[in-house]
Parts: sequence; structure tokens; C-alpha cells
Amino acid sequence: FDINEYYDEDPNAPGKIYTRHGSFINNPDQFDTHYFNISPREAKLMDPQSRLLLETSVEALEKAGIVNLKSTLTGIYVGVMGQDYMEFMDTHDIDSQSVMGGGYFSISGRLAYSLGTQGPTMSVDSACSSSLVTVHLACQSLRQGECNIALASGVNLLLSPKTYEVSCKGGILSPDGLCKTFDESANGYVRGEGVGVVVLKRLDDAIADGDTVLAVIKGSTSNHGGA
Repeated sequence: FDINEYYDEDPNAPGKIYTRHGSFINNPDQFDTHYFNISPREAKLMDPQSRLLLETSVEALEKAGIVNLKSTLTGIYVGVMGQDYMEFMDTHDIDSQSVMGGGYFSISGRLAYSLGTQGPTMSVDSACSSSLVTVHLACQSLRQGECNIALASGVNLLLSPKTYEVSCKGGILSPDGLCKTFDESANGYVRGEGVGVVVLKRLDDAIADGDTVLAVIKGSTSNHGGA
């Protein structure tokens, strides 16, 4: 969206945004459909968060030295909380591809389908903690033997001004585009896009397979602050 169309320094201006800042990924619309055996028509209806996740997951697996996960017990855990692309889908004529275009389920499901995995597969929306919760769930799944490899991930794209508008009405965004956590001058946070994937195994398995171990997760948990 065009920030010049929506910007207004007045925080009370209806339908406007009082900040001009954000962290964005370049060219999220570009996608190699042939590589993933996806038709251009289907790719157009896919949430671009799904396209980014496919690309980054393949990159993570390549760095882990994993070539093929077809028919393996691999868990797919995706942290995702934004459905901005679905707003644009409202203007598109309904066809057979539309049902798979958006929705959190399709983002994790499409990744499992593309990789051919047969382990637990789910999308997780716990707001700002979504990607960390996927790591926790993936660790649990590995410990319980539900899978032997797990992909824990998070993806977020800011495609619509609506969440910006709501956030500005709540006064939670930084007008100057700076996060000053724990500082007395703190005046809000800055929204940002991103995607990340980690490949997880049980430590004994990783050592036995000769993998390069970048980090060991000692433990994890999940809770809520209640009131």
C-alpha cells in the first residue's frame, strides 16, 4: 500500500497511520513456480507467506544436508498470525484453487505436501510468540517420538494497512520508527516482516547422522499471563 495515501501525523485522524516506518522484505511477490511444481495460476492465489516459507524451508534443509524428506516422519510447525493477503482475495473470482489460497492450515499443509512429509503438521497462531511456540511444540513432538525431524518456523508479511490503522488507534506503534525497549523514551514498537526456519533433531540422532549441530535446546515451555 502507498504510505503517502495513509500517513497522517494526527493519531486521531480516521483511517490514517501516524508512522511511516516498518521493516520489509524486498520482492515478496517473486517466486520460482517451476522449481516447486506449482502453476503460475495457483501461485497467484497462494498467500505469499506460503511462498516465502517454501523457499526458506528448502534453504534450511539444504544447509542441514537433507536432500529428501518424502514419506518421512517429519513434523511441520509454522508460526503465522497475519492473513493480509485474504483481503485481496475478496476481489478474485472463486475457482477450484481458491480454497487452498489462504488460511493458516494451507501454509503448513502446502509445505508438508511439497516436501512429502508424513509427520504432525500444523499452523500456530499465538500472536507475537507464534514462532517460539512452534519450537516448543516441535521439541515435544521429537521427545515423544511423533517425528524424527522437525521444521519449526515463523513467517509474517505486512500487506494491508488495516492492522497498521488499528495499531495506531491503540497508540502502540512508534512514530519515529525506533524500538527503545526498557528505555524511558520508549514510545511504541515497529512492525516488521520476516521468515525463519530451523531444522531440529534429537541430539543423539544428529550426532549419529554426522550433522553439524549449531545449537542445543536445553528445554522449553509455554504459558500465558492469564489476566
